[in-house]
Amino acid sequence: MLTGIVSCRHNPPGAGEDIITVSIEPFRYFVEGIAGDDFTVNVMVQPGANPHIYEPYPDQIRRLQRSRAYISNGYLGFEMAWLEKFYEINKTMVKLSLGDRIDPILAGEHHHHHHNHAEHVEGADPHYWVSPECALIMASSVKELLCSLNPGEVEKYDSNYRSLLEKIKYAERMADSLFSQTAGSTFMIYHPTLAYLARDYNLTEVAVEFEGKEPPPSRLKELIDLAREKQIRTIFVQKEYDSRNAAAIAREIGATVTVIDPLSGEWLASTLEIITELHRSFTE
Repeated sequence: MLTGIVSCRHNPPGAGEDIITVSIEPFRYFVEGIAGDDFTVNVMVQPGANPHIYEPYPDQIRRLQRSRAYISNGYLGFEMAWLEKFYEINKTMVKLSLGDRIDPILAGEHHHHHHNHAEHVEGADPHYWVSPECALIMASSVKELLCSLNPGEVEKYDSNYRSLLEKIKYAERMADSLFSQTAGSTFMIYHPTLAYLARDYNLTEVAVEFEGKEPPPSRLKELIDLAREKQIRTIFVQKEYDSRNAAAIAREIGATVTVIDPLSGEWLASTLEIITELHRSFTE
């Protein structure tokens, strides 16, 4: 029994357990959607955790040490601090950054931007997974990784990949139909997680957060004026964030606060809900 473990010291998958580590819960959805249960997925930032004060747990590190691959976002703040350490802990794992094939939205920028993907972009918006258009690219990247890790299962992965594409395209069709009449609409959100969806459908995202922090009183006043001018009735808040400021603005303008969950492991359900709620905010 033990001979295999001793002879494969560089790649010890434990008791026949193949592990892939991913930065965030939504990435699990893509791995499991294509690989089924061929891999155990180790998620570094658990839902509900604040990525700004992130520390991995010992059992996450143990699974990281046994991982065959790491799937990163490429632009998440916690990765800037931790990824190199993770790669030091396990030098043999295959690295995939899903951001490499995404056209990034740079900080403070709202228009379409092409750049040379060979350079790493600091300050790019990391929330591309909330866009079905980006998710199609992510699914393709994950499929290629899984086929290279487990070439014996290529047919199964190809078939699962096609099923996953159907789910992503369902979200895309729903967004296309709901947002076909709303181009130019503005929405307000505490932490700006929907910039890619906004880019895809010609919407304007206004963040309550100011340079990653609570907005100062002068900014709050601007936001309230803007919300009145644009007749904003809904302020979106991500489950992980404190929503007191959003609630204060909402009270001031008679709007409601709607909680969304973009870090959910149920990518399809969460994305469909975000698309539906966003559309509702423009039409109610």
